[in-house]
Amino acid sequence: MSLRTLIVDDEALARERLRSFLAGESDIEIIGECGDGAEAIEVLEREQPDLLFLDVQMPELDGFGVLEAARPARPPVVIFTTAFSQHALKAFEVHALDYLLKPFDRDRLRLALDRARERHRQQQSGALNEKLTALLAEMRPAPTIVDRLVVKTSGQVVLVKAADIDWIEAADNYVSLHVGNETHLLRETMNALESRLNPKLFLRISRSTIVNLERIKELQPMFHGDYTVILRNGTRLSLSRSHRDRLQHLLGK
Repeated sequence: MSLRTLIVDDEALARERLRSFLAGESDIEIIGECGDGAEAIEVLEREQPDLLFLDVQMPELDGFGVLEAARPARPPVVIFTTAFSQHALKAFEVHALDYLLKPFDRDRLRLALDRARERHRQQQSGALNEKLTALLAEMRPAPTIVDRLVVKTSGQVVLVKAADIDWIEAADNYVSLHVGNETHLLRETMNALESRLNPKLFLRISRSTIVNLERIKELQPMFHGDYTVILRNGTRLSLSRSHRDRLQHLLGK
């Protein structure tokens, strides 16, 4: 039985070298290769590979970001390819996840493949998921501030810059990101998202609304101490009294 294999690396030469090494392995079927993290998420979920060679250090969205965002029905066995220092590599060893330290040779690759074949035979996807989760927690602690959000929509992966968001609206177990004339649906709670946004730029103005402070044009007083927040694009949002003082303070009023 062949292992359906996906290669993810932002360097074309690195992908070509790995592909040439794998050409001599009769049970390895390369189903594709990706040059960036966003593409990798899409292919992972669509193709459901058995084995994933994943570069850790990639621009925009790195290997850890790919694993955090991707939701394949059958998680693959992952072999990380990395230029991390030996000290950092101890984390991979502790969690029993294999890695290839660049530049690696055929012998080291074959050792990693033997381990991957054994893990695949044992069908330890559940155990591997736990190990991946532990590794991500150690290597990539949840950031307090994010510069961009990964949104999956219509079979595509879109990277939305946080600073481009005008306002955010709760939608059951999702949030709607309003960016100019576009709206992106992100599977995340308001509380979780609020904790990851820059508090100097974004503010919760009601239970269901977060606004980009730089998009506010004016506050319009209503009845009984309530206010309407008017954005530069004309959007009108309700400001709850419990959040009014904080907003006025940030706006210098």
